[in-house]
Amino acid sequence: MPSSPFAGHKAAIAFILVSAVLDIIAMGIVIPVLPKLIEEFAGSNARAGVINGIFVALWAGMQFIASPIIGSLSDRFGRRPVLLLSAIGLGADYALMAVAPNLWWLALGRILAGITSASFTTVYAYMADITAPEHRAKAYGLIGAAFSGGFVAGPLLGGLMGEISPRAPFWLAGALSVLAFLYGWLVLPESLPKDRRMAFSWKRANPFGAFRLLGRDRELATLAGVNFLLHFAHHVFSAVFVLYAGQRYGWSAWEVGVQLSFVGALDAGVQGWLVSRVTRRLGDRRTMVIGLLGGAAGIAAMGLAPTGWFFVAAMFPNALWGLAMPTLQALMTRRVSEREQGQLQGATMSVSSIAGVASPVFFGAVYALSVGEGAVIPFIGTAFLIAAVVLAAGAVLGAAPLGRPSVLPPGE
Repeated sequence: MPSSPFAGHKAAIAFILVSAVLDIIAMGIVIPVLPKLIEEFAGSNARAGVINGIFVALWAGMQFIASPIIGSLSDRFGRRPVLLLSAIGLGADYALMAVAPNLWWLALGRILAGITSASFTTVYAYMADITAPEHRAKAYGLIGAAFSGGFVAGPLLGGLMGEISPRAPFWLAGALSVLAFLYGWLVLPESLPKDRRMAFSWKRANPFGAFRLLGRDRELATLAGVNFLLHFAHHVFSAVFVLYAGQRYGWSAWEVGVQLSFVGALDAGVQGWLVSRVTRRLGDRRTMVIGLLGGAAGIAAMGLAPTGWFFVAAMFPNALWGLAMPTLQALMTRRVSEREQGQLQGATMSVSSIAGVASPVFFGAVYALSVGEGAVIPFIGTAFLIAAVVLAAGAVLGAAPLGRPSVLPPGE
């Protein structure tokens, strides 16, 4: 009988998954209330759409700068200290936003959140340290399922507490981040042996220097392009979903939280259960393409949905999107050596951060032009339709392998 692909690392994987759940619960808690808090300061729904897009872009911009630095630091000093510092930093950030008296304070909070949440790169590098290349799609699926599980509980808690006070969810998010820090301090072992560490170099750690790694071969650069398009499309949710749902369907913070939790539950099922089964039959690449096409169909249906119930129904095909990220990550990790996994994750996070800077501003502007009297764009769901086209383009780009064979065994 074959041994488990995670044999000998159960405690470490348990921490990674629990930590991921706690971090994403904390992030999910503030999603239903942050845009509404911005709207309170901004004074109108349309202006809030633009400002919320800018804030998401600000968060992503800090990730662009910080991710390769954090990835390289984790290659030099190990994964454990980076993960612990991130958790306590997020706790301080949520406390800051809880007392924010104006938009400038919220902007500072988004900057700090972008820096500290860049440690997600280290979570993936940690899993790469302790998992054989042929098992990484399954391992990354478990991380994705943990993230999605956090999104089941987080928006529900945020929506519920947001009905009491728009500030209360931030305090709860901060407390959960501190809890993740304490749990990691007591439980987390280091995954990167000293003989596999690399000296820190600003040449590799700056965002543009990190791109040299992605440009080493055509296949890795192509997969980085798919990663960009995937994240560009995904940010339509962070930029406009809460405002869109309230404006078009009249959903409250609680109702938005329920829907986000439902999305998280579907995604957890896809990444935690379906990914490993589909990849065994079809391989990583075809599974990734199916996920991107399913997501494109679902998000187009969301933009066209005339009622809230139609929007909910569109979540089912959209959930196939969860097949794409773990398989994309697995394909990329096989293009570099084991010593470069942290650098790779930092570089890929920088790519997604560029998408996160451009996409929310773009979709926020599209949304602002499509609502209110005399809207320049006559259809309120236009942002979702554009995101669907972008996602479909990612499927086309990633459909065929290019360039030299993988550095590591393909496992496809």
